[in-house]
Amino acid sequence: MNVAIVHDWLNQMGGAEGVLEVLMDMYPDAPLYTSIYWRERMPDAYRHWDIRTSFMDRWPLVKRKHQVFLPFYPLAFERFDFAGYDVVISNKSGFCHGIITPPETLHICYCLTPTRYLWDTANYIRREGLGKLAQAALVPFLAQLRMWDRLAADRVDAFVAISEAVRQRIAKYYRRDSVVIYPPVHTERFEPAAKHDDYYLVVSRLVPYKRIDLAVEAFNRLGRPLVIIGEGRDRKALEALARPNVTFLGRLPFEQVRDHMARCRALIFPGLEDFGITPVEAQAAGRPVIAFAGGGALDTVQDGRTGILFREQTPESLMEAVARCEQAEFDADVLRANAARFSVEQFRRQLAAFVEQQLARRRQSLRPMGEG
Repeated sequence: MNVAIVHDWLNQMGGAEGVLEVLMDMYPDAPLYTSIYWRERMPDAYRHWDIRTSFMDRWPLVKRKHQVFLPFYPLAFERFDFAGYDVVISNKSGFCHGIITPPETLHICYCLTPTRYLWDTANYIRREGLGKLAQAALVPFLAQLRMWDRLAADRVDAFVAISEAVRQRIAKYYRRDSVVIYPPVHTERFEPAAKHDDYYLVVSRLVPYKRIDLAVEAFNRLGRPLVIIGEGRDRKALEALARPNVTFLGRLPFEQVRDHMARCRALIFPGLEDFGITPVEAQAAGRPVIAFAGGGALDTVQDGRTGILFREQTPESLMEAVARCEQAEFDADVLRANAARFSVEQFRRQLAAFVEQQLARRRQSLRPMGEG
């Protein structure tokens, strides 16, 4: 197969880049098309890839302020030429599904989510605290982009969703069917500790939609020890809210995060995520998860078996879940077996099989009438 990979932008690390790394490992000869590439900010390993950028990559400030340039991403991706490829895989949370491929080329979109600020604009504005003037300018503009986003989805031959929640969004917003293939989690990097301590743990960026404030408020009332690993613009406000039983450790090296995860009483996951990698990592380390019952947590956490789900994003609901957790018993082998469903190897096997299946269908449909 002659394969190309497409990615929205390469100027920061996140879950999308974790998926991208596995895709590039699966198809090491594939060129990578993206809007911008901030070489100095990305891992050194990326420099060995064949990265092909759009005209936007040459613009001043675009790598530091990529969201300011929203109007230009559709054109940037539409201008790439994919002639000669058998398969193009777009790894999408923004605009890269809008590429235009030849009729004989199979375009598979691995959809991390339909573009959030286009389809959940009200919550986006609320989270970002935008003023009335900014809203007045932004809302009509996002409405226009939303129309493009919807039409661009029709160019995709097959959608793959990262969770059941994303599958439902693809059906609602794009009117397209999709299959669920969970994103790759490096579960092999985690293992249980000989014993665990009494603290609860949060591992997260400290930004509003992660709802770390719920954890702080709940544990303020409970008086139980809570350790928070991570940085973000909410840190000062959260520290001001927290009582002495809540400890902030900031950003830590992976080895220390792994150690804290293996020794915690349970991981707290209070936000609404499209998938959520940390709950899987905690289970791979043999520890249960207390998670809000929404989004990807419904796929990764089995209530009463590998963790506890709480139904309302309130301190009271989370406190009840902590009480349930302290009454329950969890088997580390069961937790690890559940985490194994989301391993890198599972992802590779399932996605490769899906690509082969879709390519066989495409080739069959392109055969001349009466052949074969």
